[in-house]
Amino acid sequence: MKITAEKNEQVANMVFASIYPLYLNRLEKNGRTKQELDQVINWFTGFDQNALQALIDEKATFKTFFQKATLHPNAHMIKGVVCGYRIEEIADEFELYKQCRQMEKLIDELARGRKMEKILREEKL
Repeated sequence: MKITAEKNEQVANMVFASIYPLYLNRLEKNGRTKQELDQVINWFTGFDQNALQALIDEKATFKTFFQKATLHPNAHMIKGVVCGYRIEEIADEFELYKQCRQMEKLIDELARGRKMEKILREEKL
């Protein structure tokens, strides 16, 4: 599938607080916890629990969410297909869209029961 500037803008303007409960609901149906969701988001974005809650409370858009984030140095290791898009093939001009899909890939892996050590990518020495 092709990503357009319109699609990128649409995602940028979505409110993170409206999507977070959907992530949580999906995970809880699969036996995972809010703490695990927050751990994955913390690893990816660098937000601690207070910063994450503040972004939810202020109803930050994904654009603001990712502008304030400090992505993990190993975020480049997140690969695969999410919602029909191959993460590593998303053009650099759509960086926000790529970051959103990377986070969704981590959440998807969590929902599917993957071990936390595998989800939180570590460089192999």
